[in-house]
This record gives sequence, C-alpha cells and structure tokens, in this order.
Amino acid sequence: MQLYRLFFLLLITTALAACSQKPHTPGEEEPHSEKLLITSYNNTFELFAEADPFVAGQQSHILAHFTRLENFKPLGEGSITISLLQEGAKTVRGSVAPVSDGIYRITLQPSAAGKGRLQFDIRTSEDVSQLIITGITVYDNAADAQHAAEAEAHGGGNAVQFTKEQSWKIGFATEEVRKALFGETIRTVAQIEPSQSDEKVVVAKAGGLVLFTGREITPGTVVRTGQPLFTMEGGGLADNNTDVRYAEAIAEYNRAKAEYERKSGLAKERIVTESELLTAQAAFQNAEAVYANLRKSLSSGGSQVVQSPMNGFVKQLFVRNGEFAEAGQALLVVSQNRDLLIRAELQPRYYTVLGSIATATIKVMHSDLTYTLEELNGKIVTYGRSADLTNPLIPVVFQVQNNAGLLPGSFVEMFIKLQDGSEAITVPNEALIEEMGTYFLYVQVTPESFEKRAVLIGKSDGLRTEITEGLSVGERVVSKGAIMVKLSQSTGQLDAHGHGH
Repeated sequence: MQLYRLFFLLLITTALAACSQKPHTPGEEEPHSEKLLITSYNNTFELFAEADPFVAGQQSHILAHFTRLENFKPLGEGSITISLLQEGAKTVRGSVAPVSDGIYRITLQPSAAGKGRLQFDIRTSEDVSQLIITGITVYDNAADAQHAAEAEAHGGGNAVQFTKEQSWKIGFATEEVRKALFGETIRTVAQIEPSQSDEKVVVAKAGGLVLFTGREITPGTVVRTGQPLFTMEGGGLADNNTDVRYAEAIAEYNRAKAEYERKSGLAKERIVTESELLTAQAAFQNAEAVYANLRKSLSSGGSQVVQSPMNGFVKQLFVRNGEFAEAGQALLVVSQNRDLLIRAELQPRYYTVLGSIATATIKVMHSDLTYTLEELNGKIVTYGRSADLTNPLIPVVFQVQNNAGLLPGSFVEMFIKLQDGSEAITVPNEALIEEMGTYFLYVQVTPESFEKRAVLIGKSDGLRTEITEGLSVGERVVSKGAIMVKLSQSTGQLDAHGHGH
C-alpha cells in the first residue's frame, strides 16, 4: 500500500514537471498588441479613438467615437472623412464605415514612414467641423511601431473605466479646468415674498352679509378678471340696510331732478332767482352722485357682487359665509404669483460690501434645484442703510420672475456674489464626491478612463466650488455624472479596453 502511494505521487510530480517544461509552439499565442489612444477636441466635438500603431505599407484599424460637446451625446447623422497628411508624401485617405451612432470603424494604410498629422472632417446638416491630431508617427516596421505604442501607453492602472457607450446613456459631461474670477460669496437663508405689484386686496364697497353662492372660494382657487366671487346682501339688516339706502337714493335722485328741471323752467320766466336755481342744481348733482355710486356698487336688488380684480388665485380669504363685513373691510387677496421678492437679512459686518453685489444663486430647500439670478430674470432691488434696535440685521431684497415655481412664504438658501474677486480654479458642485469628509474628483486620463483624486475645497457660490489643492489648469474633470462613474468603480464590471462592437 505504501509503495502504491509513492508511485502515485511520483507520477503526478513527473506530469507537472513535464507541463512546466513544455515548449511553446510559435503562433500558439498572439503577441500583445498595444493600441494608440487618440483624443482631440474642438468647439463642437470630442474625438476618442483606439488605433493600431501606424506602419508604412500596412493597414491600421481605428475605432473612433465622436461626441457632441453641447450635450455629450453621440454624433447621429453625419459623414466622416479621415486624411493622413505627411510632408513630402502623398495624402492618404482612409475608408470609414459607421458602426452605430457616434462610432466609426476606419481603415488607413500609410504610404511612407515619417511624421504627420491626422485630419478628421465631420459634415452634418448644421455645419462642417474639423479635428486635427498632430504628432502622428508612421514607422518602417511593426516591431518599432509596437514598441513605441507600448512606451506611450497610458498608465493609470487604478483608473476607473467608463466607456463612451455608458456615458452616452446618462447625463454626463466633462470640462477643461480653467481659472476664472471667483469673488467672495455670502451664504445665507432668505424668504420668498410676493411682490406688492403682483397682489390686490378686494374690499367691501358697502356693508352687508357675505353670501357664497355657486363654486366654493378657498385659498388657492384660480380666478379670472371680473369673475363673480360672492355677494354681499344688506336687505335683511335693521341698521345700515343697503336696500333702504338704495331706494332712498333713487327717490332723492328723482325728486332733486324734478325740482331742478322745474326751477330751470321758472328761471327762464324770472319767477325764481338765480340763487334758488343754483341750490336746486347742487342738490340734484349730489343726489345723482350718490345714486350713481350705489348703482355702480350694488345690483338692482341692493346687493353687492364681489368680483376678482385680475387673473390669479385667491391667496387669502378674510370672511366666512354669512359673516357681516363693514364698508371698506378687506375681504380677500388675489395674487398672480408672477413676480416675487426674495428677502435676505445679513449681519452688519457685510454692510460695507453690499454696494458691490453682482448676482446671486438661489437653492430651493430640501431639493437639488438651483437657479441663478439671471435665469429668473432677477435683479437686486435694494438693501438696508441702517439697522433696527430690535433687529440688527440688514435686509437685502431681490426681485425675480417666478418661472421656476417658487412658493411665496417658503425659505431658500442664497449665495450672494460680490463683484470683487481673484482668479481661482472652480468645478461644478455636481463634480464633487464626498466620502467620510474628504472630497474627490474624477480626473480624465482618456475619455474612457478616469482617475479618482482627492482635492481640497474652498468657498462655494451654490453652483461651483473653489478647488484649492489637487487640480491643475488644463486637466479635464467629470463635471456631470460623477456619481455614475463612482458606481461603475464599485461594480467593477468594465474592462480596460473592452468595446464589443
């Protein structure tokens, strides 16, 4: 039994040794072929391509991705032309075959070794665009070309792979890092108020009982100009009865009119004096004014119809059905909610810089909605020149158009920007990823590869945040969709070169 075990172990060891010393037959494994990664931008398009190294007399295959920078979506309808231009050599044009929207397979066969440049001409229904890639080298043989491609291969083994096909399917964008003026920002909380020109208070023209008839009138009810809202009846009252007052006004009007006409006829015959005629005329005019006023305010039955003074909605209702309202009493408020005021109250230490307010950013509480003052067609109205003893804060008031559905009475977060400032590197707030109190950005290595980098942040204006350390001018960062790149890193489902086209 022991001999059997020894024989079995010897057999396994011999077999493993034979496998490890087995010679490789040439051609059993394809040699590693490094791709050239080509990236270029103009004002309209991003180009990202994977290309075989260029060798004179040999075909190079290029897989090119064209992305529109306005929305970071693939080029749809359009035609692509590629040219290889070399000094002292004939211009070579490649064949282009579309694979899908934004993706093209290109075959190019250089005719001579040397330096050159690639030129992509993009024709769409809107215009003609051009992308030029300089520093292209065509080699004499494949070995030199492959060695050069391996030497130029991008590092970043820890970079997150995020293919163009993935970025095209989501809200995604990158932007080049630049320096720009970024002034001091005052962060505060402000309250939205209705504009006085946007509201009207409806008052009772005469005293009476409020009677709701027909549709229900409640705060929030949409109303139109001239729409009857409710009536006010005064006929059932013992005192201040509008029916009695209306009847008295008619009777007095008719009496004064008849008296004035009678004395006008007698005055022609000099039977009454001019003084008596003027007295009768004054009495008639007074009676006519009272009657006209009541007739305008009341219907023929002596009731008052309360109408909406403008298009809008009922903001406040001050009376209830059956309640008595005095003449001149406020009945309701109609608002259009079209123009709004945003009132912020700042600490007195900001008083000296309030004259240099340039603009502001408004962030709606408990949401991701953020608007600039310009997007709301807004402006600064005024700021306080003094502080009250009971409230030492200084009010600052902005006026905006309510094209964003802002709610009067609610609070918003405001970032008030001042004109004075210095140049700084900033990124959109959406580009920042926070983990355990540390902030990260995804910096582009290639349009399909992104390095996760820790950065230090400075002040923010509600839309953009200053980066004080960790980012350089000229680099490119993921400005929209960074959270999706992070999720892609977590799943680890992407390979470094995988394009299954």
